[in-house]
Amino acid sequence: MAPELPKSHITFPEARGKPRIEVELARDNASRTRGLMYRTSMPVDHGMLFSWTGPERIQSFWMHNTCLPLDMLFVAKDGTITGILEQVPTLNEDPRTIPCPVEHVLEVNAGYCRSHGVRAGQKLVIEP
Repeated sequence: MAPELPKSHITFPEARGKPRIEVELARDNASRTRGLMYRTSMPVDHGMLFSWTGPERIQSFWMHNTCLPLDMLFVAKDGTITGILEQVPTLNEDPRTIPCPVEHVLEVNAGYCRSHGVRAGQKLVIEP
């Protein structure tokens, strides 16, 4: 069983209804490597936020051992969503990325972005 990660909340103030989700914080190599692997469900209003320190970089993800279909939001240091990959296929080792450097990648259940009006160019707020 994976160790429990610290939690926070993210709000999408520019999206329809200003949705708010609870996120697990993946801030170290071990938690970022494991991510959401082996999980078979995640509540609708939850996600995982992957974060790095230092300069923003292009980040690449895969779905190795990830059983949940996801939307991936690539987020700049200032909270701007620079790109979204929707409905990323499960159990897949193809690299998933966008050509913009980011500080965070947020994974939520597939379909979340479309159903809540979350789009690239909007900002999100990571609560302390």
